[in-house]
Amino acid sequence: MPSTAFARLRPIALAWTAGAALMLPPPALATPPDPSPPATTPAPPWAKALQRELDRVAAHSSAAFGVHVRDLDTGQSFSFHGEERWYLASSIKVPVAIAVLRGVERGDYTLDTPLTLRATDYVDGAGPAKNQPVGAALSVRWLLEQMIVYSDNTASDMLIDLVGLREVNALVQSVVPGGFERITHLADVRRQAYAQLTPEAVHLSGRDFIALHQQRTDADVKATLARLLRVPADGLRPLSVGEAYEAYYASGLNSGRLDAYAELLAQLVEGKLLEPRHTAYLLGVMERVKTGPNRIKAGLPTRARFAHKTGTQRARTCDSGLVTVPRLPTDRRVIVVACTRGELSTARSDRTLRQVGIALCQSGLLSDGKPHETPCQTVPSRAAAPYGTAGPGGHAGPAGPGAGVDDDPP
Repeated sequence: MPSTAFARLRPIALAWTAGAALMLPPPALATPPDPSPPATTPAPPWAKALQRELDRVAAHSSAAFGVHVRDLDTGQSFSFHGEERWYLASSIKVPVAIAVLRGVERGDYTLDTPLTLRATDYVDGAGPAKNQPVGAALSVRWLLEQMIVYSDNTASDMLIDLVGLREVNALVQSVVPGGFERITHLADVRRQAYAQLTPEAVHLSGRDFIALHQQRTDADVKATLARLLRVPADGLRPLSVGEAYEAYYASGLNSGRLDAYAELLAQLVEGKLLEPRHTAYLLGVMERVKTGPNRIKAGLPTRARFAHKTGTQRARTCDSGLVTVPRLPTDRRVIVVACTRGELSTARSDRTLRQVGIALCQSGLLSDGKPHETPCQTVPSRAAAPYGTAGPGGHAGPAGPGAGVDDDPP
């Protein structure tokens, strides 16, 4: 009986379902996509002013250059070719310093731990470490400060050996994945460049680099290279020293995007990479930098502090750091990263970077859009070397005492 009742009710139920379906409203039509592009945040006034000033600099500069700026107070940023890959030269010593201080925080060693200088540790360039005798005991603190303040290459390579290249490269990749190319020892920069002339260059020693650096002309460099490696002069590849360095730069080693380097600095300043005491210590050391006095720092307001690191290699220069302008209730903090390429004269490249500092000042970013509160210099309209002349390695000598030194010469 139940099954017969169900059989009788089923046609009625089906009829009701069909009728209900007819009474349902038609399905809503899909909303067509909005053809207009998504709204973008308008560029802040300082970015427009900075673009205008940098365009003026580029129109008269003999060096190509890139710039990335970030306002740490608002997070707003600006790039002028900052997404391109640039050779960083000794700028890579900041991540080396961070890796060293992380080792201190892990308890692997202390800043007062002595390292013994070996005969194989010597590298040419600025700084006093190369003048110390073999066997000298040099503390981690002393080496770190020479590496940052004077851009000492011997100190840098000793510290890289302490922490390991894998640790340095892992650090930058963890901060900005893909933002940096592989970092090497400073001595390997020379070996890689001279290997473009002869594969035997992999056997060059630190003392060999010092001897090569003392040569006055490119012809002398090649003759000395052949003599040191005991290869015939005509056995070197038919490239100039400049072409050899350009081939090395094309490999991408020790290069990175400027926006990636800015992110590294921002995370350092914001305390994301080191404990507070080591963050303050490293930024304090960077404020004492003696290299590049005629670069960005020379274009900033006189009351601005600049915790920075420079980099110098044949036809390549950089200057990057934290600009702090005292104000109430909180200081103005801005990250600026800038590099040049293509100009052999370090003096002229320095001038371009000084103009970047002037442009940053004139943009109003350092004074909340009120340039009159931050006296700025004027961007000169013509490019001229302010001091010195370019030598065979493309590095101009200072005009007098205190004019600064090249931190990473070839």
